[in-house]
Amino acid sequence: MEKELYRRALEYHGGTRPGKIAVVPTKPHATQHDLALAYSPGVAAPCLEIARDPASSYDYTGRGNLVAVVTDGSAVLGLGDIGPEAAKPVMEGKCMLFKLMAGIDAFDLELDARDPEAFVETVCRLAPTFGAVNLEDIKAPECFEIERRLNAKLPIPVMHDDQHGTAVIVAAAVINALHLNGKRIETLRTVVSGAGAAAIASVRLLLALGIRREHLVLCDSRGVISVRRTDLNDVKREFATREPYDTLGEAIVGADLFLGVSRGGVLTPDMLRTMAPAPIVLALANPVPEIPYAEAVAARPDALVATGRSNDPNQVNNALCFPFLFRGALDVRATAIDDAMKLAAARAIADLARMSVPDAVLDAYGLPSLAFGPEYLIPKALDQRLLWHVAPAVARAAEASGLARNPLTDVGHYVRSLRRLVG
Repeated sequence: MEKELYRRALEYHGGTRPGKIAVVPTKPHATQHDLALAYSPGVAAPCLEIARDPASSYDYTGRGNLVAVVTDGSAVLGLGDIGPEAAKPVMEGKCMLFKLMAGIDAFDLELDARDPEAFVETVCRLAPTFGAVNLEDIKAPECFEIERRLNAKLPIPVMHDDQHGTAVIVAAAVINALHLNGKRIETLRTVVSGAGAAAIASVRLLLALGIRREHLVLCDSRGVISVRRTDLNDVKREFATREPYDTLGEAIVGADLFLGVSRGGVLTPDMLRTMAPAPIVLALANPVPEIPYAEAVAARPDALVATGRSNDPNQVNNALCFPFLFRGALDVRATAIDDAMKLAAARAIADLARMSVPDAVLDAYGLPSLAFGPEYLIPKALDQRLLWHVAPAVARAAEASGLARNPLTDVGHYVRSLRRLVG
């Protein structure tokens, strides 16, 4: 990091009041009468109601608008295994985005629990506090087991954002790329560089979207994940191909879609030139993509390219998804987040990019104009319309899946309330 940015970042996170989030009262508290209602003796009334019906905790406490952001610090951003204490600034930032983008309160919980059993037990014991759990920055393969077990045990939504937030935005980018290149998803030959949490979740959602397993090849640092290899864990074995490829360079020939969730520089311009006409290139390694945006477009002017970088067109950014997916899930008191809800979010995000862009978004990014096309496949992260496009789509999908305990009674009223939430 550049020295001046490093210094300013430390000042921002420190200063007279360290950290980025705080707890504030939401009810009157100026008089003795107010305090008598807030605490003793008045607080006994909601306690007794909740004791009679635990579900009424959503009616008398902030639980229904409260998300736990939980990590063990084992796979933080591009920093790796830095531990729970060092992960806290990132988790506070995630809580801040929840509040700013979707009006959701969030507590960050950094757990000293590297054993998946201890992690799962700790979150389960804390679960009565929250309406949902956002798992964050947990390394693979432990993250798969932790999320699976928590979803099986808890009656509230649990989602590992590094996996599924990325997957939703990848799916949205693919949906819109197909609008532009005219290809059909069931015919796409897909090559994936990377086999970690985000890659596996993205592959699973793309399969749910319609990509065929026989057209899919994954690669890790040792080459193609093939049935001929004997070093595969259970997750990789699930996606092992029978194709005769050994390297990414061999697999990429004639491919329609490249998804990179690995490391910078693994896709060369020469390799890109061997792909099928009008290829889709999602090079998401950060801060250095598998192939830089400018190099990809120069090598293949017909390519539709996205990266994870904010200074390139088509940034694949989890912030386009997680606040609004959780908003919709919380508002219908969903018991889980399933593939139908994720696909609903992806389609809503994709639809928004095909609409006209308001001046407020152009002003936020200093752009004279913006329209759906090769350089605008997915919306910008600061587009406030994401809230009232994505959250209702997720809520309706939860209802259709039978996961909503409190279905929407008036979708129009709900959309209007979301618009008021962000002014």
